[in-house]
Order: sequence, then structure tokens, then C-alpha cells
Amino acid sequence: MPFDFDLLQNQKKLEREFYLNSVVQVARNLLGKIFVKSEGKNILAGMITEVEAYDGLKDEASHSFRGLSQRNKDMFNEGGFTYVYLSYGVHYCLNVVTGEKGYGSAVLIRSMEPILGIPTFSFRRFKKRKLSEKNFINLLNGPGKICQAFKLTKRDSGKDLLGNELFILDYKKIEDHSVNSSPRVGISKSTDLLWRFYISDSKFLSR
Repeated sequence: MPFDFDLLQNQKKLEREFYLNSVVQVARNLLGKIFVKSEGKNILAGMITEVEAYDGLKDEASHSFRGLSQRNKDMFNEGGFTYVYLSYGVHYCLNVVTGEKGYGSAVLIRSMEPILGIPTFSFRRFKKRKLSEKNFINLLNGPGKICQAFKLTKRDSGKDLLGNELFILDYKKIEDHSVNSSPRVGISKSTDLLWRFYISDSKFLSR
């Protein structure tokens, strides 16, 4: 189904209360929402299609499991802030903080469907403007690809998603029958937790 740009213009930012729920609830409900970055007159946007939840109190795979540190301090903000970290010294990963301040839970954004700013995404990812279908699908289908395309780095960690630079729009609700869950990708601890959520019929997934 083609994306409804007119409908997008009428959507409101998610409010703080949305992010103050449990990390699993927020992760599931972020599917179908629109992540937006404003770069002056250039607006970049993608619909969230795949996420992973990380909960420090019960989750050994979470960065916050062993407590507060200089690296993970932004993960301990109240819900509705960003937590961006460098993975294996190679690529940045965007997370949405959830819950009360000091709790330490966040949702990793694993994949998006490109919506606005596709020429910018293409140049940043592939150094070209003209895309094949395969290139288009691969623009934002991984956490490192998202940060490269949106030009997100550690400097963007700790930003308020209720602001005007980075925010998430309440575009639509994905019904339960269209959502699948699975173990999270690339972890060796707490592998029993089925906290990877994704839109089952989306082409825009990391795997």
C-alpha cells in the first residue's frame, strides 16, 4: 500500500506518557510509528518496522544490567530520550529510552521503511542518488544503516524525543495479528526472551 503523506502531516508527536510504560510494551507499540529527524529544510523520516527491547532489571543482554556507567548513562533517563551507542567500534545504534528515570531500559530500533529524505539516505549509504529496488529495501534495514542514513552519532545520545530535531509521530497502530516476535539478534545472554518485535509482512527487516 502506498504511503499516505497527507495523513502523515496530521499526526502528532508521541507524548511522554507513551514512553513511560514497560520496555516490552513500548517496543511493541513503536511498530508503525514514524521516526523523524529535522535537518533545517531537509526532513528525514522512516516508519519503524522492527525493534528489540532491553530491560536492565531482568535482562543480562542489556547495557544497563550491571548498573549506571559513563557509557550507558543516557539509558537511565526517563522515557522519551535517545540512547545512541557505538557497537563494536564500527556503527552507531539508536535506542529509545523507556520507563521511569533511573530504571535503565530502552528499545533498539533495528529497521525502518524509508519515507522522507530518500535521496539523502541514498547518498549517505551508497554515495549515489539513483536506487535499485534492492538498494531501496536495504537503506534502513539494520541499526547501523539507520544511524548512517540519518547521520546519528553519540552526539545525538540523550536528546529529548519531544523536541523539534528528533521525534516520533503517532502514525498508526499495527494489529497483533500482523506482529511477530522472536529472540533478539546477536546476543548470547537472556536468549530465552522473545523481545524482538517486527511487522510480519514488511519487506524492510534486518533479517
